[in-house]
Order: sequence, then structure tokens, then C-alpha cells
Amino acid sequence: MNKGLIAISAVSVAGLLALASHGGASTGTAAVVVPVPLPQKISAPAASMDVTPPPPPEADVAPVALLVDLGSGRTLYARNPDQPFLPASVTKTMTAFVAFEMLANGQLHPDQRIKVSDAAWKEWHTKGSRMFLAQGSAPTVDDLLMGIMNVSANDGAVVLAEGAGGSVAGWVGKMNDAARRLGMTHSHFGTPNGWMDKGNTYVSAHDMVKLAEAMIGRYPAYYHRYVGRPGLTWNGITQPNHDPTLGLVPGADGIKTGFTNEAHYNFLGSAQRDGRRLVMVLAGVPKPKERSKAAKALLEWGFAAWEDKPLVAAGARIGVAKVQGGASETVGLIAPRGVFNTLPRGGNAPVSLQIVYKGPLVAPIAKGAPVAELEVRIGDAAPARLPLNAAEDVAAGGPIDRLRIGFARLFS
Repeated sequence: MNKGLIAISAVSVAGLLALASHGGASTGTAAVVVPVPLPQKISAPAASMDVTPPPPPEADVAPVALLVDLGSGRTLYARNPDQPFLPASVTKTMTAFVAFEMLANGQLHPDQRIKVSDAAWKEWHTKGSRMFLAQGSAPTVDDLLMGIMNVSANDGAVVLAEGAGGSVAGWVGKMNDAARRLGMTHSHFGTPNGWMDKGNTYVSAHDMVKLAEAMIGRYPAYYHRYVGRPGLTWNGITQPNHDPTLGLVPGADGIKTGFTNEAHYNFLGSAQRDGRRLVMVLAGVPKPKERSKAAKALLEWGFAAWEDKPLVAAGARIGVAKVQGGASETVGLIAPRGVFNTLPRGGNAPVSLQIVYKGPLVAPIAKGAPVAELEVRIGDAAPARLPLNAAEDVAAGGPIDRLRIGFARLFS
């Protein structure tokens, strides 16, 4: 009798452990969608008033153009946002992003020195925009990033790639891996600096907004240090930043210009006012003055013709996601920045929120890691998704944790 009881108990424990390990059903991940109640102060409007304001005519010169409000993810203006284009030096934004990731992970250090190789100097000391690195010199990572992002240093990008990636090819591999992780499905990188490579390097406007959003949202300290400086003095030579909005559009703080004869004039720009952050892409503009006028007009229109109404405060806990194989059955989800309802100024429209993730999430999970998304639907506009981060660490669970979670699920 006792042997039988022991056998039954063993089977039950094994089953409970399996139940906890596999989320109570199957082992694979699936899309999980969880509606989020709106704050009580937000009510559905009696009548929708969400007519897109007429955009500025200056933007018509750009074959590719996109303006997005990061607070809601809403697209305010778009022309061919998924059409691949040659980015030229806008490519260097990805080089900076990869460096920011490595700095945050301790794989690079700002004061780390990287020697200018003879090969890099020979190829790049007279080619395109550069920071005039001396042959055999050893600038710091901090120096290189300042040159790359503010005077578009081709030489600086290659030196950083060789020193931090082991080789230019190794660095380009890191760039494409980052693009994959960010969901940049219409982009590919073949160089660290955007120099002409027979079309091997290409991006889309939507993808560049994803990159800008990740750069600003995940690494704000690095963004504000290395992006949007008025220029650089290096090796006795002073050069200005050619950003067409710095000092001219209130709140403008970057991000990167680009030009080649093949690509024409491109710009990935951003500005922030009163907590609102807009990101803009212009590509293929024929002349630099036209690019400048379009950039200024689009940003000013975005701030003047549209407004943000708060939905969720930065750091607010939105909900939870289920976890597989962890010390806890769930992990809290927080909004890393404020979430807003973006509408034409004076307008109104219904809004809905829902959590979306591939679940269950698999432990271990680090606090602050982006693990889910908040889908924001405003009126008839296309839904946008904003990142949600883990509110706490979730360690990998041991047998006792799995047993406890299995019992809880059995009786829930």
C-alpha cells in the first residue's frame, strides 16, 4: 500500500514539475495578447475628430520621408517608409549603436585606446569626411565616437571597427546582428561608415526609426554625450556638424546626416520639446538646402499641428507576462518612458492598449530588459508598438520553485 502511494506521489511531482516548466501547456512560444484597461480619466470620445493636418509642402522633395512621435509610436507623415535606400553616412548611427551596446556591457570603455592601423590610415586619411586621425596614433573610444557622430569621420568608424570588432568584417557582423535583433527587416550593412559599396548597404525609413528609438531609449546617457555636438576640433582642425536642425529647431539634438553622389542627401533627425520626442527620416533629397528646409518644416509641423495626451507615466507598471522555468511564475512589465495619445491639435479619437509578447518568457530574465511590447491603437491610425521592460529580475528556477509553481497552477 505504501509503495503504491509513493509511486503515485512521484508521478504527481514529476507532472507538477513538467507543468511548471512548460507553462501548463506546450513548450513552444506563442503570441500572447493581453488587453490593458485605460486610466479612468481617459474616456472614449463622443465623436472622433482625427483628421490629419495638411503636411508642409517642403517635405515633397524627399522620395523617402517619415516622421514618428515616439511617445505613442504614431506615424505623423510617411512617404515610402519601407522602401530601401542607400543611407551613406547615416550608416554610422548603427556603428554608434553597436558601440553603445558594448560600452553598456563592459566590452568597451570610453578611455580605451585603439591604434590607427597603417591600412586604415592609408585608405581613409584622404577619403570623404574624416577627423584626420594621424597614422600610428591611438585615439580613445570616446574620441572616435565624437568624431563619428559629429563630423562623420569615415576614418574613425573604420578604426573603431578594427579595434572593437577585430576587423571591419567582424564589426559589420555585429551591425547586422543588431539590426536583426531590432527587427530591421529591410536593412543590411556592408560597411561601418556608409561608403559606397555597390548597394550592399541599404536601410528603410521605418528601420532607421527603430534604430533611433533603441539608441535614445536604451542608452540616453551615451546618446546625449555623443550625438548632437556642434562640431569637433581634432589634430588642430576644427569642423562643424552639418546637422541642418541643430541650433535652428528648438529641441533638436541629432542624429546623423549622410551624402554620396549615389544616395543624395539623407538625414536621420530628432527633437524633443516638453517631453515629446519626434524622429524623422529624409532620404534621396537632391540638394542640401532642400533637405534643410524639409527637416525644419517637418519637425515644426510635428510639434505645432499635433499634440500628445498622457496615457501611461514613465516607469508605470503595465501588467505581467508569464515566465517559464523561473523562480517566479510571472514578471512585471513597466513602460520605460511615458506613453501618449498623439492626435491632431484639438482632435479626439478612441484609444486602446494591449500587451503583446512571445510567451511564456524563458528565465532567467534581467531587470530592465525589453521583453514585451505595448500596442497602442489610436482611432483609425495603424497600431504602433512601444517597448515594455522587465520590472524585476527573474532567476532560473530550481526543483522547489518548479514544484511550488506547479501546485499553484494545478489549483488556479
